[in-house]
Amino acid sequence: MATASGSVGAHLATRLVQLGVGHLFGLPGDFNLALLDEMLPVPGLEWVGSTNELNASYTADGYARVGRRVGAFVTTYGVGELSAVNGVAGSYAEDVPVVHVVGMPSRAAMAAGAPLHHTFLDGDFRRFERVFREVTAAQTVLEPHDAVAEIDRVLRVALETSKPVYIGVPADVATAAPGAGAVEPLVAPAGDPAGLAQFRAGLAAHLQGHDDVCVLAGPRVHRRGLEHVVAGLAELPGVRVASQSGSKALVDEEHRASLGTYLGATTRSDAARAAVDEARLLVMAGTVHSDFTTGFFTHRYDREAAVELAVDHARIGRAVYPRVRLEDSLQVLHELVEAAGFPPAPPVELAPSGHDVPDADDEPLDHARFWSRVQGWIAPRTTLIAEAGTAFYGALDLSLPPESDLLGSPVWSSIGFTLPATLGAALARPDRRPVLVIGDGSAQLTAQELGTLYARAPDAIVLLLNNDGYTVERAIQSPDAVYQDITAWDWTRLPAALGAPDVHAVCARTVGELRAALDHAGTPGTAAFIEVVLPPKDAPRLLLELARGLSATGRAAFETS
Repeated sequence: MATASGSVGAHLATRLVQLGVGHLFGLPGDFNLALLDEMLPVPGLEWVGSTNELNASYTADGYARVGRRVGAFVTTYGVGELSAVNGVAGSYAEDVPVVHVVGMPSRAAMAAGAPLHHTFLDGDFRRFERVFREVTAAQTVLEPHDAVAEIDRVLRVALETSKPVYIGVPADVATAAPGAGAVEPLVAPAGDPAGLAQFRAGLAAHLQGHDDVCVLAGPRVHRRGLEHVVAGLAELPGVRVASQSGSKALVDEEHRASLGTYLGATTRSDAARAAVDEARLLVMAGTVHSDFTTGFFTHRYDREAAVELAVDHARIGRAVYPRVRLEDSLQVLHELVEAAGFPPAPPVELAPSGHDVPDADDEPLDHARFWSRVQGWIAPRTTLIAEAGTAFYGALDLSLPPESDLLGSPVWSSIGFTLPATLGAALARPDRRPVLVIGDGSAQLTAQELGTLYARAPDAIVLLLNNDGYTVERAIQSPDAVYQDITAWDWTRLPAALGAPDVHAVCARTVGELRAALDHAGTPGTAAFIEVVLPPKDAPRLLLELARGLSATGRAAFETS
């Protein structure tokens, strides 16, 4: 055991580095300058300045999701932290462990109720911490005497829950020496050995009489970094694996055990859907249950009868095993299935990619032709980032190449998220090329981060879908309403205007122009920005299904589910 040394700010930075945080995002403000001066000299921590606090929160989220680690960002008090609330809320909704560090006024100023800027001039300095209680799993405002214990308490909650947390640091506390306290390793929480033993016995009994198992793997497998365990399960005879939309390609989609992406009635392959819905033994591992992950509740499997492996408990039918961690329950499942010696599962014929459209170079682009070109172009070891709406639901119908990942936000679905998140993804996994597909309406929310993205990820590819407004909303209701329109931007001039003059920026209106642009972008080390002009009312297959689910008739059906 060691003891903390240096300042509270330096100790906080050291603990973040120990959790795998190599990049710290955010903006300076007068209340966090002392804090940043203490944190940034700590070895292993690199500052990445953001253009606004919302983008900083999105970037930290993408960093944590793709890196399978904790992400962190710093804001100033009040005006800065409130700008980030939406991003932190999205991290909470989608189980992403992000640490939001806030530089606050000094303790003396707060105790005196001083009428400071960035406040309501009413002396209440804890108001904004209370706001974040609604969107974080743990909060603290540090004092020197117990800073060591409080930092570790809050960080352990982030590790245990895979949720965001809030750490407020008054300006004078940032530079103060931390009080005494033992510094123990920060590790993933341990489960309950007795509960795990009971779960093992219950699952062994449950497996009796079965000769195969279907695993529906969700995004919480990603949050715990357990893809390798699911991949090991997929190698066993009798095992098939389907992924939810937030965990597409969790098992390589070319693998013999892969059932692709499960989306209820909108699943691309009827055979794959039946393999999940009609499974005699269904294991739901790290899944989330929502309208967008179940094809608007068109799933036919019985959740209550399934085996559920959640982050912090397991369930077999009605029997619940508290404090059985996903890390442990997945391993037990692997061991018992391997010991059972199931026969090989009959092959399930999957539908081919939904994007295989014959086309000629002079044909104008539409979604079918665009996604067909992307399907043939995307290379292994790619992080594909797809914005909520046309981009995400087009990407779900792709067959991703090996060692690739899809980053999206099917639960929170806040538009604009993916552009800053691409920066975080690129820094977290520099071994994988980032390819962002984003609509014009979404990009206008967070386009300020484009220059930072190209500066930090010189091989990033951005495919900007210019469909003249909010196509996903047009598909749902009132397609010609004035609120569906946006102001047109000169997109191909944007990278240079935002500090990336060397980026190859082109506009593609035809299949041939897109083909040439993608060929150029395929050169290793090349950054590219490709504006893809599409019809305003055209949409991918899955987006049309989504729109039907969100229609007035469909809404009445699923709101009672």
